[in-house]
Amino acid sequence: MRHGKKINHLGRTSAHRKARLSNMASSLILHKRISTTLAKAKALRTYVEPLITHSKDDSTHSRRVVFSYLQSKEAVSELFREVSKKVAERPGGYTRILKTGNRLGDNAEMCMMELVDYNETMLSTKEAVKAKATRRRRTTKKTAEESGTEVEATKKVKKTAKKEPEAETTQELPLNEVPEEPKE
Repeated sequence: MRHGKKINHLGRTSAHRKARLSNMASSLILHKRISTTLAKAKALRTYVEPLITHSKDDSTHSRRVVFSYLQSKEAVSELFREVSKKVAERPGGYTRILKTGNRLGDNAEMCMMELVDYNETMLSTKEAVKAKATRRRRTTKKTAEESGTEVEATKKVKKTAKKEPEAETTQELPLNEVPEEPKE
């Protein structure tokens, strides 16, 4: 039975698992996006999100705590210098996992893990959606301008458009007569 076992051990010893998560977290912080398996990404999310939360408080103690996990000066300085400023307003959920299909060799579920505030394409679409956000209504409200002459004019245009155009009348001529050309 697996009662109370919440950690995915990833088929590794604890030292190997800690080293792998440390390396993956450093790569994620430095490159902002990594490609990995879904199981490793889910394990990495629980590992890296508390570190990003620590980075919001830029103190010597929090830097030392984060360094004890990452073991990389470059990753720690990048985290405290760049990433913490971008995620300052965010209350959590700093990472995003996007599934990319299965790996060809062993059919493992692959995914792309990225820092949320660094994906420019998703941020631009999110802003465009926010700008467009309007309520859908069944009927449109008439403004003061529309209630006057514009509405009447559009009604007249619609009525005239519905009428069929009148057919042009042609004079029937006897077969032996040629029509006269108009004189200029």
